[in-house]
Amino acid sequence: MTAGFTTMSFASWALHSHWLAPAGLILLPYLYIVYQRLRYRRQNDLFRVISENAEDMIAVVDVTGKRLYNSPSYEKILGYSPKELVATGSLQQIHPEDLERVVEAAKQARTTGVGKRLEYRMRHKDGGWRVLESTASAIRNRKGNVTRLVIVNRDITERKHIEQQMEHNALHDELTDLPNRRLFLERLQHAMDYSERNPQFKFAVLVMDIGGLKIFNETMGHTVVDQLIVEISGRLKTRIRHDDTLSPPNSKKNSGMAGEDEILARMNGDRFMILLEGTKTPSDPMRVAVRVQECLATPFIARGIEVFTSASIGIALSNASYHKPAEMLRDADIAMYRVKAQNTPGCQVFDAHMHTLVVQRMKLETELRKAVERGEFRVFYQPIVRLSTGQITGVEALVRWLRNETEIVCPADFIGVAEETGLIVPINRWVFQEACRQGHGWHSRFGGDPRLTVSVNVSPRQLVHSDLVADLKSALDETGMDPRCLHLEITETMAMSDPQIASRVFSQIKDIGISLSIDDFGTGHSSLSRLRGFPVDILKIDRSFISGVEREGDDSEIAHLIVMLAHQLHLKVVAEGIETSGQRDCLKQFGCDFGQGFFFSRAVDHIALEKLLERQRMDPVGSAVNTASQPVPAI
Repeated sequence: MTAGFTTMSFASWALHSHWLAPAGLILLPYLYIVYQRLRYRRQNDLFRVISENAEDMIAVVDVTGKRLYNSPSYEKILGYSPKELVATGSLQQIHPEDLERVVEAAKQARTTGVGKRLEYRMRHKDGGWRVLESTASAIRNRKGNVTRLVIVNRDITERKHIEQQMEHNALHDELTDLPNRRLFLERLQHAMDYSERNPQFKFAVLVMDIGGLKIFNETMGHTVVDQLIVEISGRLKTRIRHDDTLSPPNSKKNSGMAGEDEILARMNGDRFMILLEGTKTPSDPMRVAVRVQECLATPFIARGIEVFTSASIGIALSNASYHKPAEMLRDADIAMYRVKAQNTPGCQVFDAHMHTLVVQRMKLETELRKAVERGEFRVFYQPIVRLSTGQITGVEALVRWLRNETEIVCPADFIGVAEETGLIVPINRWVFQEACRQGHGWHSRFGGDPRLTVSVNVSPRQLVHSDLVADLKSALDETGMDPRCLHLEITETMAMSDPQIASRVFSQIKDIGISLSIDDFGTGHSSLSRLRGFPVDILKIDRSFISGVEREGDDSEIAHLIVMLAHQLHLKVVAEGIETSGQRDCLKQFGCDFGQGFFFSRAVDHIALEKLLERQRMDPVGSAVNTASQPVPAI
């Protein structure tokens, strides 16, 4: 018999069966009852075989929700025995937040006879939650009324976890697990929408650039920098109340009435962002900026050495003129770049005037690229004087930009842009060539014993540039300059950013015969003892200590101490920024070897310098520099 065997087909079969005569039709109703029971039993057996072997959980409940049947998969997936399931209602293990939806779906299935697919959470026996995908099918009686529901539940917990992880990854930074730019902009849009409906709600955006990471990346490698970024983000999170970035801004804690909420995100590389919600005064974001600076003040440890970082922070305050998150982020960026241009860590709040400054900077960058192509740069030279005699013994080569053949642009106005854009590498490569050419010419013309030295500054990008040593060799070979008369000046901070790489590059430079000078000594995070590992020849005391050297105090004591310790290490000392005879005399008394500054001479072009050298050749005993003139601004 088949499931499709009807009453009429049963009667036809019975009448034509050889063992059942027409007189026996009286038995037909009883035989049909037997047949129906056999058919029902067979259907039940088929249902049981299917449900007991199915991976999905299959349940039958009546219209009141009472469990009539639960497949064995329930115990396998949810941990409940059949006895435990029978003792509870079908809705008891459903998550409270999902219960209303499940009840409504069951009601619709009973009313319409059609079940819809839905997802909900069900409690496991261990107390955890499993996510189920469920479909209900109605069973009707002869009158067409729904009497039972057959519910098929599929466990999709693992699939949901994968989907949630994929969604999380799409909205979070892979390295730090902080919210990424996309999620930050979404949250910022929510804040802007809420502020539009509630004008009393104020917020601010902070964009911070972590200083030094680009140099560390070039010197230490990306693996070390990645670890630094993780540690930096960890510190920032400890100092910043990291709110749930997915909670809507109109919730109670994000309404702007319950205090500040700070959302930390990583934009890319060395950029982080903060969304500060619920601000009360414009000073609120300034206080957050101070907290950021404080948490970065303590050095990090990378490869066993201390690494110092700082932050340039730009702030944009909410106002009605902002309609898109990108606009507010742009203005915070502008303020941040303004801080970076000052070469001093700090923070600044955006104002309309910064638009003009940004336009000017973009124009400067464009003009600077053209200047490199056109060769609009010149080298000026500031004399370095032996303090004991007043004689010029060397010069420092300083680049100047002769814009449009008429306007001289000082390094402070373009070096920062050149460094950020990488244009400093071709500019300084040309300076090497030009300084060596001039130096060799002066040696041939003026002679001298010892011969005039030429000091050239090396930028941070050049120090890690793979062609630095090759560029130096090329300049020496093409000009015939004696390498012993060439000094390279490298700042203390550059030398200590990665001592291992610095030591390797310094050794290669020393092998050529070039001398090394540590510039701006005393302003970085090192000491003379740490510099002993470098093949350094000269220390230059930073001008910030020289300005107060005439007065008794820290500056005088520090300058004197540097001179004494440097001499113990067999290093020569040059004092920068000497502007008065009193400063010169104090440094002479300390035993400082050399000095330079406006007191002796400003930076001059090669023609003016040759006149000074010619005067010195004519009067070897007298001072060639014009010490009687008043200090003038540097060119």
